[in-house]
Amino acid sequence: MPRAAILQMTSGIDPDANAATIVAAVKAAREGGAAMLFTPEMSGLLDRDRARGRPKVMTETEDRVLAAVREAAAREGVWVHLGSLAIRPEAGAEDQRFANRAFVINAQGDVAARYDKMHMFDVELDTGETWRESGAYAPGERVTTVETPLGKLGLAICYDIRFPALFEALGRATCDVIAIPAAFTVPTGRAHWHLLQRARAVEASAFVLSAAQVGVHEDGRETYGHSLAIDPWGEVLLDMGGEVAGLGFVDLDPARLVDVRRQLPSLANRREVAR
Repeated sequence: MPRAAILQMTSGIDPDANAATIVAAVKAAREGGAAMLFTPEMSGLLDRDRARGRPKVMTETEDRVLAAVREAAAREGVWVHLGSLAIRPEAGAEDQRFANRAFVINAQGDVAARYDKMHMFDVELDTGETWRESGAYAPGERVTTVETPLGKLGLAICYDIRFPALFEALGRATCDVIAIPAAFTVPTGRAHWHLLQRARAVEASAFVLSAAQVGVHEDGRETYGHSLAIDPWGEVLLDMGGEVAGLGFVDLDPARLVDVRRQLPSLANRREVAR
């Protein structure tokens, strides 16, 4: 039965410090028997002050966090889903906005898949929080899956969870596991986090693994935490709470996928809806 490790983080404004946290977690994941480690959205840098953070955002080839995690994955022989990093486009790119990019790194340290967050978090909450992600980040355009030691993994990031069409596509791809790394706000987390995560697992008939940011960060924001592992029936297998960072483990039983899909064959029964 494959085991996954989930890292709940309180990422800060120093990429090197964040990289050290992830590298230590890769080693701990291997020691705990995990085949794969999952980290949150914006694992490498979380800074709402764009003027301060911008000089620390690198291209993919220059990013020190990505390089350090690739090296750690190869050293420990563990796959890593790096929930996302802020990535600067290469010189000459038509759109000079950053990418909010997830990486799947194999046990040899190679990048097996990339996914750019599709849906930008542009909201004004009643609490006074305002976010304009599209001002700095360009949306992705491609649904992404990749074969891993846990089975076929589908990729999403945070706000993507509110858009069912993406998860319908991942369901059609018959994903065994869907990763939804996040840096959810506290108000939206309290209202919708568990509800949406469980719904996505049920409708895709897949395990959902959601590594999350937690607590009060150096840039002043507060994130909801509650990193989750959910089975295809919607049962919560792991909830890491909303207080502290740390590493959790969960065993994913492939027989559970078979059993749920046998009882509720929604993937097989799905029909095209006329528009």
